[in-house]
Amino acid sequence: MRIPKTWVPVLAKGIVEELLQKESVELNISREQVTKIVEELLLDELMAEDRLNDEVRELLKEYDAEIEKGRLDYRRLFEMTKQKLIRERDLIL
Repeated sequence: MRIPKTWVPVLAKGIVEELLQKESVELNISREQVTKIVEELLLDELMAEDRLNDEVRELLKEYDAEIEKGRLDYRRLFEMTKQKLIRERDLIL
């Protein structure tokens, strides 16, 4: 995650307030409920890269022996694998 989790509620509240102020949305549920939903959506999106990094680490465990022997550069292999998954899945991080 590129921003601290503590910022998410502040960002969510700001987004909801801005949408309401510009009359871009009309609420059928409370402002607090909408803010909570926006928080959850933001967290899910912000954690997408964390989940991808975890997946890449799992994939690279298969090559631990070669990496330890110095045959493969872990950082380079990690970045290449991550970029490949991003392209394959059309992710935007």
